[in-house]
Amino acid sequence: MGNFYLIIIDGLGVGAQEDAADYGDAGSNTLGHVSEVTGVRLPNFARLGLGNIIPLPSVPPAGKPDAAFGKMRERSAGKDSTSGHWELAGIHLEKPFPTYPDGFPADVTEAFSKHIGRGILANKPASGTRVIEEYGDEHVKTGKPIVYTSADSVFQIACHVDVVPIEQQYEWCTIAREKVMTGPHGVGRVIARPFAGESGSYYRLSDQRHDFSYIPPEPNLLTLLQQAGVNTYSVGKVIDLFAERGFTQYRRTKSNDEGIAQLLSVMSAVQNSFVFVNLIDTDQIYGHRNDVAGYAECLENIDRALPAILKKLKAGDILVFTGDHGNDPTSPGTDHTREFVPLLVYPVAACKSPDLGTRDTFADVASSVADFYKIEGTFGGKSFIK
Repeated sequence: MGNFYLIIIDGLGVGAQEDAADYGDAGSNTLGHVSEVTGVRLPNFARLGLGNIIPLPSVPPAGKPDAAFGKMRERSAGKDSTSGHWELAGIHLEKPFPTYPDGFPADVTEAFSKHIGRGILANKPASGTRVIEEYGDEHVKTGKPIVYTSADSVFQIACHVDVVPIEQQYEWCTIAREKVMTGPHGVGRVIARPFAGESGSYYRLSDQRHDFSYIPPEPNLLTLLQQAGVNTYSVGKVIDLFAERGFTQYRRTKSNDEGIAQLLSVMSAVQNSFVFVNLIDTDQIYGHRNDVAGYAECLENIDRALPAILKKLKAGDILVFTGDHGNDPTSPGTDHTREFVPLLVYPVAACKSPDLGTRDTFADVASSVADFYKIEGTFGGKSFIK
């Protein structure tokens, strides 16, 4: 049996879903707007068929794409990394994780403060960059953590590493995950957001960020693969989104460059394996900061790595590129956007049709992986491979 590689370009959407207005995201189109504004050049992805999914001003459609192409609709409620990656693994959220547009209620903040022995700052939805600019000085003076959220289901803790050592920040996140954000307050993720620098020039240490996810329900694609004797590998933050469950081996990474290097290393060694990869920079560094040019450059870097990735594939292997949600850097806000995500499946001969159309759920990926390894489990999706 071959290998199945699933690569997530974090925050890569291809147009607003039908219900996007319900999330405040009408008109969002991450890839379309990046292409329109920057003229991003993606010749290798173009040959796969990226320009065949939706019209892109700077990425022409291929006459005969090397990959099958389409787009997928998220069925689960939400637009965050957890719900997106979970649905790709066959887990559907019947109700969304809780969100806090007005900040966390008193029972949450008081419980967290009691556990860590000090008060908190902020307690509101905010951009990570802006919130440390606003509260960084007070945090340094008082030692109180900056606690904030976003439009996503997250409890985020930002502390200066010279004020609260990184291991203590992780301990506080564990406390929040296990003792505070439970039951009706069971958010998708508790996230450590360490930062450094001096007043007026604080900066986030994205490579030391750590996500503490809600425990995923079982069975799911990963647990069924393991039961069937298929090795499962995580590259990047995927391991965190599944609460460190369901993987034979994992490799955390600090950047896309490291993620691609680790992927190429894994590809040289694995057999009969499912490899689940997240390339985070498009989302974490550029999408959330409305950096359209940076987002385009990041995509071009991935495009340049594509030939090396394709060269590593062996006969019988399948490679899928997709996203987990949108993060339109041209939108007024800094949050994720409710969008369709692209679907590219290589080689095209592995699929039932070159044009995969609009898929009804991200879980079509899980069903396809199950089909590939001949294990039971439809996950509410439909396989797109032969």
